[in-house]
Amino acid sequence: EKIINEALIRAMDLVGRDFSANRIFVPEMLMAAITMKEGLDKVKPLLKAGTGKPKGTVMLATVQGDLHDIGKNILSMMLEGGGFEIIDLGINVKTADIVRKVKELKPDILGLSALLTTTMPEMKKVIDQFAKENFRDQIMVIIGGAPVNRKFADQIGADGYAPDAAAAVDLCRRLLGQGVGSSNQAL
Repeated sequence: EKIINEALIRAMDLVGRDFSANRIFVPEMLMAAITMKEGLDKVKPLLKAGTGKPKGTVMLATVQGDLHDIGKNILSMMLEGGGFEIIDLGINVKTADIVRKVKELKPDILGLSALLTTTMPEMKKVIDQFAKENFRDQIMVIIGGAPVNRKFADQIGADGYAPDAAAAVDLCRRLLGQGVGSSNQAL
């Protein structure tokens, strides 16, 4: 846990701040996330032998019609490095499949991603379907992706929005009442 908290997470917090400040870009962020994942893979067997408990479970999906997953994959690695359990549903995921998996696996947070403006309405369809099935109050939904912004998140009734992966990790921590890491993103 000391290696994860004092080395890997602290390093990714710095990388996240540099990314948010445009001092590094997607290729460097991706390299850092991959490196962190490799470090986590080395430490995971030790954690499983101990009492390390996940900080929460986050389910991620790229909505139907969208085949982009770089941002989702970076977020997945950073959340995992931050101590969260991740359920990755993949890309081009139908609303019905997302709803079914949320009901089945009961994550704490659902993160939806879209890169194409034409697929952004799919995020609203997911949230509306939860409401239609009287399940909306049982799941926190956060959204992200290049064309997404806070105004859109508010319009569709999302519980949160993050402009990048580092801010999304802080958002998940905050939504689960664990405080915010070293990133200074106002979410």
